[in-house]
Amino acid sequence: MATLYTQKDKNIRKTWMLITFFLIFIIALGWVFSYQFNSPIILIVAIIFSTVTSFTSYWYSDKIVLAMSHAKEIKKSDNPELYRLVENLCITAGLPLPKIYIINESAPNAFATGRDPEHAVVAVTRGLLEKLDRSELEGVLAHELSHIGNRDILLQTVVVILVGLVALLSDWFLRWSFFGRRSNNRDSGQLGAIMAVIGIVLAILSPLIAVLIQLSVSRKREFLADASGALLTRYPEGLAKALEKISQDQTTLKVANKATAHMYITNPFRGKKISKMFMTHPPVEERVKSLRGMDV
Repeated sequence: MATLYTQKDKNIRKTWMLITFFLIFIIALGWVFSYQFNSPIILIVAIIFSTVTSFTSYWYSDKIVLAMSHAKEIKKSDNPELYRLVENLCITAGLPLPKIYIINESAPNAFATGRDPEHAVVAVTRGLLEKLDRSELEGVLAHELSHIGNRDILLQTVVVILVGLVALLSDWFLRWSFFGRRSNNRDSGQLGAIMAVIGIVLAILSPLIAVLIQLSVSRKREFLADASGALLTRYPEGLAKALEKISQDQTTLKVANKATAHMYITNPFRGKKISKMFMTHPPVEERVKSLRGMDV
């Protein structure tokens, strides 16, 4: 059973496994297309690209996510009450004080990012500060700090970069397969035709693989962060009410996209019916029920 103490090591292992899988996947994809088009340079480019991307996703993915979200860093003087809440929770949790960012959007939501507790960020929307009361806001902040303590932040931030790049690469490869120049000596043979089919199938399936990777790291960690956050505040009802308010708010979070959706405390897309199989978050009703059943 996952606990606060086992989840940290598990997430660190998952992160390195994910980066390793990405390296192997992109190099394999590059090999297939280099064979199909009889161009060794494609494989060389794939090796360089996958290596550079993996390095970037580890060291700079948080900055990329913050830029994508149009988040702006604030100082203590900009919002002393918010800073005090975060400081008090960090003292209780034994965590360093993260940087605090504000997203100028009226939809209430929040996420945490960074590669470790010493380089962590908590980002909240303007709408979250305006629409939640103090206990509800404290519950959300405790949830996000739990993601930092559990090392969820590195895993979920790396996923944003790798999933987005796999989708872009597969689209490029698919277009190339249909419209690109094909060599005469390989593609005319049976083996060349088989490799062409494999290349197209990989390009079609790679976005699905990326989504499955994203879903695999998203759901259980939300239940654990809810429980950890509730233990931190000793008031599960605060987070439960916050989740209800955020999920019922119909304001669109314009800066969210499919690559970053799993990072937010609740699904940022409003009015869209999604199959439970493809939801990046557990249903809010289940999370609220779990919180209200806690004995703290």
